[in-house]
Amino acid sequence: MSKGQDRIVYRHPKGTWVNKRIDSEKASSLHNTQQDAIDAARRMLINSRGGELIVKGLNGKIRSKDTIPPGNDPCPPKDKEH
Repeated sequence: MSKGQDRIVYRHPKGTWVNKRIDSEKASSLHNTQQDAIDAARRMLINSRGGELIVKGLNGKIRSKDTIPPGNDPCPPKDKEH
């Protein structure tokens, strides 16, 4: 279940990469590369006390999801000691 502070990165039809909050209509920032948009989204999540970072690929499908601490990961990796 997504929360307002969660962020999504995807490619805009005009070719730029968009970083935006899930609950927002407008982009927080636009970038020339996907990596720049991911880095910006990650910084914003860290500054806003964590959340989920969702990255979509060129085909529009979800490529990855990452919980940025101190967010609550519902499926933490089992190989990590807590």
